[in-house]
Amino acid sequence: MSSNPRDTEAGTELFSSYEAEFKLVQADLTQKLDQIPDLSGEPRKASLSSAERALEEATELLDQMQLEKQNVPSASRTKLNQRLRNYTTDIDNYKRKLRSLADDRAALFGGSRYRDDPAGGGPSDMQLEQRQQLLAGTDRLDRSTQRLKASQALANETEAIGASTLADLHVQRERIRHTQDVLLESEGYVDRSVKTLRGMARRMATNRLITIAIITILVLLIFAVIYSKFR
Repeated sequence: MSSNPRDTEAGTELFSSYEAEFKLVQADLTQKLDQIPDLSGEPRKASLSSAERALEEATELLDQMQLEKQNVPSASRTKLNQRLRNYTTDIDNYKRKLRSLADDRAALFGGSRYRDDPAGGGPSDMQLEQRQQLLAGTDRLDRSTQRLKASQALANETEAIGASTLADLHVQRERIRHTQDVLLESEGYVDRSVKTLRGMARRMATNRLITIAIITILVLLIFAVIYSKFR
């Protein structure tokens, strides 16, 4: 499969798709991290959770690119490795920055905001956090499902290309077999022609010998007649 050019193009296309999606998530994550320091209270907490989900999605996309890199031609992997190293460094920086912002959040609100039964009567921070984690898990599952569908569609397309290639190879094989039969038949004609020419050459040689013999006999007879007259 790897020798098929179309398979190579398909692998490069999927890597580019993951990379484009990663850059979009990266831009969204950068924007969220820049906004968090200006927020406080529940908006700050919600933005932190949203940034965490974006970071998880970016990490998943980076892992997908690391796997898909194996399907990219070797000549292009050097540049891809450099870009992947840069993306990994960016992810590490995002993690450190998000951890620092999360620590600031804990210092700002204190432990009393994270008790299971707050006095306000509304949903507790723990419940809100669990709900956000559940939503984040659902979002990740949906994104993973979409990526799996895209991979399945690409696999189906590659399978169709492979089937078409096999059909073309079968047709070419039949043409080669027909050409081989024609060559064998032509070879038979050539052999028969060679035999006919050899027979004609033998007959010509025989006729020449007979002609030479007749001429020789006639010459001898002429000399004999002349000799008998002058004797």
